[in-house]
Order: sequence, then structure tokens, then C-alpha cells
Amino acid sequence: MAHLLQTLEQFSKKAFVFSLYAGIGGAALAFFFFSRSLKVKAAVLPVMLAGFSLFFLLSLAFMLQMPKGSIRRREREINKEVLFAGRYLLVKIESGYPLFNSLIDAARMKNRIAKYFKEIVDEINTGTPIEAALESAREYNASKKFKKILWQILSSLKTGTEVAGSLRSILKNIANEELVEIKGYGKKLNSYMLFYMVLACIVPSLGISLFIIIASFLGLAVVTAHFIIVIIGIFFVQLFFIIMIKASRPDVDL
Repeated sequence: MAHLLQTLEQFSKKAFVFSLYAGIGGAALAFFFFSRSLKVKAAVLPVMLAGFSLFFLLSLAFMLQMPKGSIRRREREINKEVLFAGRYLLVKIESGYPLFNSLIDAARMKNRIAKYFKEIVDEINTGTPIEAALESAREYNASKKFKKILWQILSSLKTGTEVAGSLRSILKNIANEELVEIKGYGKKLNSYMLFYMVLACIVPSLGISLFIIIASFLGLAVVTAHFIIVIIGIFFVQLFFIIMIKASRPDVDL
């Protein structure tokens, strides 16, 4: 599903070697940072082992998550254009084009989802039956919506029913699902904006004012470092909201 051009053994070996190098680098950093500050030289080795273990485990966990990240990236890429591609395929079939010719035309589209149709077409051109090619594409596809489209086409081919009718029905369901996702995203944005106004606008402005007033009563000195800390905090709050809004955005080409 991630379409990584290597076997499981090759990927595991690559992840282990990368993590090993990262662990050695972590041990070296721990040595340079703590060798002078540690009074007991015997404590340097445990610190290096801790640095090695920390960097090794973090790197290994990161490498093992790469396939999931690739699958998620492919899923978002397909979902943004799957409805348009499905409707394009439906128009071709309803116009009297054979299914294989419709797939070829879909593979020639000037968008990102065309390469996924091209994978199916290339597999058929190598001698694979069209049913087997569609089944393979459905099994190893990252998008659930695209899987539904392929499953409807495959079911129609196996049962001998009209492809256009079943495809039209599933596209209508996908359109309704995307409409629900967009409405849900709008409701989430309302909540996010409320928290954003409180945490990023009201709290910093009122907080600084209250801090200056309280500091004047207590005789505390307000220095530039305090305002720098506030600015850095606001920056991280802004970054947090940007990441959260982007992550909750539906996989729809709005």
C-alpha cells in the first residue's frame, strides 16, 4: 500500500542500519556534552549508553512509521480527486467507451490520481486479466473511497451487471460522505476559532497587562526577557493551531 520499492527484509535492514548510525551519533554527542561536566569519569560510559539507546530507539520508531506516513500521504492525494476521477470514468462509460479504454483515458488525465489508473492499465497491458488487475489495485490501494469505486466496477464485471449504474450509485454515496466531512470541518473550525481567540488573543493581551500591574505592586522588575518569553509562547500557540487545523482538514479538494 505504501508502494515502497523494497522488500520487507531490505526495509528492516535499512531502518536498523540508520538507527544504528543515529545511536552512535547520539553516544558521541552525549560524550562531548557531558564528558567535561561529569566529575566521575566512570559515569561517562552510562551516559553514552543512554544517548545511544535514546537516539537508536527514536530513530527506529521514526523509520518504522515511514510506511504509514507514505500510505497516509497517498490516501490524501487520492481522496482529493477521487470523486472527479470517478465521474470522469462514469462519463466515458456512459458515452459507450469500453471499460479498458475508459481506464486508459483516466490514466491520461492531467492530475495526480491519473498515475493510479496508469498502474492498473500497465498491469493489464502486461497480460493480467482486467478483473485480477482491479482486484490487486483494490487490495493495495490506500484510499477507502477509491477501493469502493474499484469494488463496484469489479462486482459489476463478475456479476455481468451494468457498470455505469453501480458506479453512479457509489459516486453519489461518496459525494454525500464528502459533504458530511465538509460540514463537520466547518463545525470544528468554529470551535477552533473560539479557542484561538481566547488563547492567542485575549490571554496574551490581558495577561501582559495584569502581569505589569501586579509586578508594579510587588516591586518586580519587568525586563525584556519576559516579553521575549511571551512572544515565543504566542509563536508556539499559533503553530499549534495551524498544525491542528491542517490535520483536521478533510481529504477533499475544497
